[in-house]
Amino acid sequence: MPSMRAVLEARRKAAVMRVEELEAELERVRTDLADAKEVLRRRVIGLEQYLEALAEEEAPAVVVGGVSQRKPVGPRRAVPHRENAAGVEDLSVDYQAVMTAATEAAADGLDARRTAVVLGWDSASASRVEGARARLKRLVERGWLVETKPGKFTLPASQQVDEVVRPGGGS
Repeated sequence: MPSMRAVLEARRKAAVMRVEELEAELERVRTDLADAKEVLRRRVIGLEQYLEALAEEEAPAVVVGGVSQRKPVGPRRAVPHRENAAGVEDLSVDYQAVMTAATEAAADGLDARRTAVVLGWDSASASRVEGARARLKRLVERGWLVETKPGKFTLPASQQVDEVVRPGGGS
C-alpha cells in the first residue's frame, strides 16, 4: 500500500501538469485572440477604405479654376491627397505629428515603431505598430510620404529639397 506522502506527491504532480497544460492552452488562445483582433482590424480598415473610395466616386467634383472643390468625405477623412491639400496643416493632428517626425528623420526614414511612439502608443504592442504602419502606408498612398525601402518612410525628394531650402517651413 502506498504511503500518504507518495499519494499526495502524485496528486501534486498531477495538479502541476494540469496547470502547465492549461497555461499552454491559455497562451494558444491568447495568440489566436491576437491574430483574430489583427484580422478584424484589417477588415475594419479595408471597409473604411472601401467606403471612403465609394464616397469619393459618388461626391460631385466641381472644378473651379483648375482646383477641385470636392466636399470632404466625412470626419474620418484625415489624409487628403497631397495635390488637393494646401499643406501639412490640412492633415489631422496625428498625421501632422507623423509628418513632423518624418521631416526630422530626413533621409534616415521613419519606421512604424518610431511612428507608434510619436503617436503616443505602446511601441511594444504589435497591433499598435501595425496601426502606425497603416497610417504611414496611407500617407504613401496619398502622396505625402514615400517608402524608400520596406519599412522606411521619408518625405518625397521634392519636399526634402524644400526643407533644405526652407528649414522648418511647413511644406
